[in-house]
Amino acid sequence: MEKIWIAILLLSPLLGAMINGFRFRSQNYRLAGSIATICVGISFFASVALFSKLLGMPVESRFFNVSFFDWIQVGSLSVPMAFLVDPISIVMMLIITGVGSLIHLFSIGYMSHDERPAKYFSYLNFFIFNMLLLVMGENLLIMFIGWEGVGLCSYLLIGFWFTDKEKAAAGMKAFITNRIGDAGLLLGIFLLFLMVGSLSFSDINSAGLSEDTGWGMLTLALLALFVGATGKSAQIPLYVWLPDAMAGPTPVSALIHAATMVTAGIYMIVRLNPIFILSPNAMFVIALVGALTAFFAASMGILQWDIKKILAYSTVSQLGYMFLALGVGAFTAGIFHVMTHAFFKALMFLGSGSVIHAMHEEQDIRKMGGLKKYMPITHWTFVMGWLAIIGTPFLSGFFSKDEILWMSVHSPRGSWLLWLIGFITAGMTAFYMTRLMTLTFWGKSRVPKDVHPHESPISMTLPLIVLAVLSVFGGWLGVPHGVSSLLPGHIPHLLEVWFGDLIAPIPGLGKANYALEYSLMAMSVLLAAGSAFAAYKLYTEKESLLAAWVQKAKGLHNLVANKYFVDEFYHARIIRPCVEMSKALWEFVDVGFIDKITYIVSNAFQDLAKAVRMTQNGNLQRYALYILAGLFVSLSFVVWG
Repeated sequence: MEKIWIAILLLSPLLGAMINGFRFRSQNYRLAGSIATICVGISFFASVALFSKLLGMPVESRFFNVSFFDWIQVGSLSVPMAFLVDPISIVMMLIITGVGSLIHLFSIGYMSHDERPAKYFSYLNFFIFNMLLLVMGENLLIMFIGWEGVGLCSYLLIGFWFTDKEKAAAGMKAFITNRIGDAGLLLGIFLLFLMVGSLSFSDINSAGLSEDTGWGMLTLALLALFVGATGKSAQIPLYVWLPDAMAGPTPVSALIHAATMVTAGIYMIVRLNPIFILSPNAMFVIALVGALTAFFAASMGILQWDIKKILAYSTVSQLGYMFLALGVGAFTAGIFHVMTHAFFKALMFLGSGSVIHAMHEEQDIRKMGGLKKYMPITHWTFVMGWLAIIGTPFLSGFFSKDEILWMSVHSPRGSWLLWLIGFITAGMTAFYMTRLMTLTFWGKSRVPKDVHPHESPISMTLPLIVLAVLSVFGGWLGVPHGVSSLLPGHIPHLLEVWFGDLIAPIPGLGKANYALEYSLMAMSVLLAAGSAFAAYKLYTEKESLLAAWVQKAKGLHNLVANKYFVDEFYHARIIRPCVEMSKALWEFVDVGFIDKITYIVSNAFQDLAKAVRMTQNGNLQRYALYILAGLFVSLSFVVWG
């Protein structure tokens, strides 16, 4: 029965992609959207069915490992077409299909004026199929197929409006940047196969590899895998594609760049957590890169004016938080933040799409303001997402964010420096998200006179309401121990119970100091509240003071507003030199050497052919002379031996 559910789960979105793909010229957005949404809804129903089956099983045997057929048999390499459904993958499956079905529903209204809705929904369904392959694959090779598949779909969806050169370039940038990361991922897969002799997750995690405290092959393999994660999950130095990816339709941003694809790197590390915990150096690199990414992305989000780009930098920053959690060994906290972030960030991206739809495709928040009276449902649902992401007590973001901050100190793999970076980042998050709320929904209206904002249709507001409820209550699935001990009934950390022994314990983790945890939690809440209040005041009542501060720190403001000139640096120091080197190689090697040799050889054969052709002139007397000369030479050889 499990095999049937898995087949339905995987094939349903693929079938939807094929149906809409064959009728890609259709402009019937309701039919295309309904087909796509129903197919993803069926996958969600199958995920719930598998989840209920897992719930009824003992904790130690809570998994399905289903093999459909032997796929590759080459020497010692054996790769079955097998899928693994366990507590880690089922959480991702529920997020992908649950949030995905809501985003598909939202897209019906959002893409109603597009000329190619069937093609759009075909790409969206195909993305869901590949994302499910990625998280359900029992081995690294199937995961890699899904990994490349979502990369392809990302390219197609980001550049969906490819007639606009900027949007087409954004799709190409995402594709190329991800290929760089994927090269690292492949290298890591090869190294793991050399060490273990298998690509199966269960074989790798149970291989009994010894701890690598230096920079041995295990550490190099894990760092190579992490390079792949930095590409897919937009971490330093490969984060630059994600802000530009906002060129695609807004539901694409919600699905791919908030809830699913960008968390692929997180999933991969969590899936291989028993071997990652064996390399302290690899873990330190992951934690440090995550913390720095969270900080710098948050600082860049403060000065953006495009509503989607603010949310994009927020996504990069929150992904940095997740990698910080993984780097200190808090794998449960990392996957917990994946879940809560999927709720509130998908809500905010879809909310921004509702705003853009109402503002006739305007995305500059300087041309908004006072929208709450025109869009009450969008406004109040967006408020729920805002409260969740800034860490309002007892909302989803509060539980997952503060658990990460606490573990960055409490874990032996953590440090006060990592906590401080995460703490400051939390304050910046509250500031720029309140700035977004203030300039978009509150304060005085700056809406142009020819624009008439209005509330979105029910197909767009219903997903917002569902995601708002999840943003408020979703965090209760992972109440930290320090908080649950204060609540009546002592609510357990349900995710820790659910994952069981799939998550490797953090070496050297001692007894928790609840007093310190409460203190750090209170400091985080106070900082977020202070930052939110300051942002509200500055952008409603103290704009002259803000302008004066900007003038005093003009150099710093220019640096941050231009995103630290990272894109310019990459273009000047990496892209342009590569292009110039390619031109030089073409000029001196292709044209000056290879082509010249080709011409010399071809000319020599042409000259030889001309010389031979002269002997074939049709003159019978000359042919007789050739025969006589040949006869004379032959007789000479015979006589003279």
